[in-house]
Amino acid sequence: MSRRALADLIGIELNPSSHAEKMISGIGAFLAILAIYKMNQIILGDDAYLLVASMGAAAVLLFAVPHGPLSQPWPLFGGNLISAFIGVLCAQLIPDIFIAAAAAVGVSVTVMYYLKCIHPPGGATALSAVVGGSAVQALGFQYIITPVLLNLLVIFSVAVLFNFPFKWRRYPAKLAKIEKVEASLTDQLSGPSSNGIEYALREIDSFIDVSEADIKRIYQLANEFDSRESDE
Repeated sequence: MSRRALADLIGIELNPSSHAEKMISGIGAFLAILAIYKMNQIILGDDAYLLVASMGAAAVLLFAVPHGPLSQPWPLFGGNLISAFIGVLCAQLIPDIFIAAAAAVGVSVTVMYYLKCIHPPGGATALSAVVGGSAVQALGFQYIITPVLLNLLVIFSVAVLFNFPFKWRRYPAKLAKIEKVEASLTDQLSGPSSNGIEYALREIDSFIDVSEADIKRIYQLANEFDSRESDE
């Protein structure tokens, strides 16, 4: 098996981002988690790490993939708050902690899918509501507000402020200012239509963490590169 085939098999994606981009992502995540941990320490004391684990996953999305569909405000807030509610509900209604934990995550995934707010850290938020220990259990539905909502407000604020100076990665994605593809491209190469993309995604029938705008931009930039190569 070739090296490329092995990489494809185990899922190593082609991602030629710069060293600066990687460092910016790491620094942003560091600052966000530091702020969240300090706040959680005040609220939960020694159990603070449980909620930081959930927000650690969110930090990867907001700072490493700030323009991904899973990273946007509705998935961030909707996915976590809905999952927190489901987690608390399962913890209170299902006596068996193992069944409650599994149900919290399983139901959260399903509901997030239907409400178009899939956010992987939401699963951890739901799970923490069940297995988070006595401090979390004692919060009941207050868990949704403190610390979950407060965590979200902190990480969202850090993501907006930290990413703003870097115009190509501003958060949310709609705030980003990305250089337009050269107008020399013909209409034929302007990218697939919205209806075409929607049809393709329906045919694939699996969630793909890339936006319609990103699909079109990748298509256009690839065509621009090929056009330049053919002219040389």
